[in-house]
Amino acid sequence: MTQIVVNPATAEKLSGIQTTVELCDPSGNLLGYFSPKVNPSLYDQVEPPISEEELDRIEKEGGGRPLRDVLDDLEKKHG
Repeated sequence: MTQIVVNPATAEKLSGIQTTVELCDPSGNLLGYFSPKVNPSLYDQVEPPISEEELDRIEKEGGGRPLRDVLDDLEKKHG
């Protein structure tokens, strides 16, 4: 991947960004998108909304449909 080094003023502006933003030139033309680096420590205290036991039960239970059947149904609807 190519790196572009930004000047200190731009780096300061980007350092406070927490979501993906559009980068534009002075005329308003879209240059691309900036996605900030995610700090993994933000998720240290996050727990999944489902327990390990529930995940195990779902896995053992099985079920569902073969992918081919799902794709065939989608083609019939949007054919």
